[in-house]
Amino acid sequence: MSIQVLGRPRRHSGATAAPPHLLAVDTDLSRIITPPPRPKSTPAHEPPLRRRKYNPDSSESEAEAEGDMQIDLANSEHSSSPTSSESSRPHKIFAPQHKHTIKITPETPASERPTRPLPSSKVRKMANQNNNPIPMPANPAMLPVQAHVPKGGIVSSQRRLFVILEQACLEAYRVSSTGKAKNGREGEVKYTLLNCDDHQGILAKTGRDIADARPDITHQCLLTLLDSPLNKAGLLQVYIHTAKGVLIEVNPHVRIPRTFKRFSGLMVQLLHKLSIRGVNGPEKLLKVIKNPVTDHLPVNTIKLTLSGDAPTVRLSKYLPTLPQTHSVAVFVGAMARGRDDFADAVVDEKISISDYSLSASVACGKFCCALEEMWDVI
Repeated sequence: MSIQVLGRPRRHSGATAAPPHLLAVDTDLSRIITPPPRPKSTPAHEPPLRRRKYNPDSSESEAEAEGDMQIDLANSEHSSSPTSSESSRPHKIFAPQHKHTIKITPETPASERPTRPLPSSKVRKMANQNNNPIPMPANPAMLPVQAHVPKGGIVSSQRRLFVILEQACLEAYRVSSTGKAKNGREGEVKYTLLNCDDHQGILAKTGRDIADARPDITHQCLLTLLDSPLNKAGLLQVYIHTAKGVLIEVNPHVRIPRTFKRFSGLMVQLLHKLSIRGVNGPEKLLKVIKNPVTDHLPVNTIKLTLSGDAPTVRLSKYLPTLPQTHSVAVFVGAMARGRDDFADAVVDEKISISDYSLSASVACGKFCCALEEMWDVI
């Protein structure tokens, strides 16, 4: 007995039509697919138009003739229907007209002059600056900006404090030379600022008092005065009158060296060259000027001097009694000891600001603090 194995019957979807991929393909695809129109600026059988470079020698008539150029295209392939009547007509494509040449003269206003666009990098940079909500400070280092100090004179109407350091011990002394040169002449001569610490033997040989060589007092006074808020606000001017009669004007913008050794070298250079200029500009930071000091003070100036024999006053009550239209000039003795009659011929009044003996640096600091409170300088 034979057993016949029947195969699994195939499922039928019930569709009687042939699938689409089995249909006969029409060879004439032009009736089914319409080719996309070719851009008018680049016809199929003609090269693309090239823009002529601008020649300043060419006349405007040539530019207009070129602007009216016409391109005739016969048998155009831009028609969407091959049976349309317009396909047999030649198409006319007009080239874009060139703008007339603008002649720029010095009299041409800025609004009519053509400008080139900015590079993309600069455009992005400007956009970032406009979108930045935090404005960039004018002083990126955030350093304190010192006020400009006006020159003294009749035209200066703002009240200021003038401090004159009298009897300052600033004296250059020749110590030695560097030896003899090859030609037998003496070498470079060295000078130093005479002081009581390094030159006690020299002072003893010359029979001078040790108190006559105290340039450190002037150094301390300059540090106190120039570091004060009153000076940074532009309301202070300092002069130095040495024991030898040399008058020195101190620029409020100068920064005095903090160490005494460097200060000594600066003073020696000043006494020899008569002026010290800044590194960043031609402005003189220290300079020797002509005596007397009263010629450099404004006319409306009250001249005071400090003395231990004068009546004691409280500066917070005394200074408001002075005329509001006058500046204040104070003569302070920058010496270790001695008589205080160095400014009796020019001062208007002698005062004492404490019941105790004060150093010159402390006296200068008390005057600056009192005027800062009165003139509202913080």
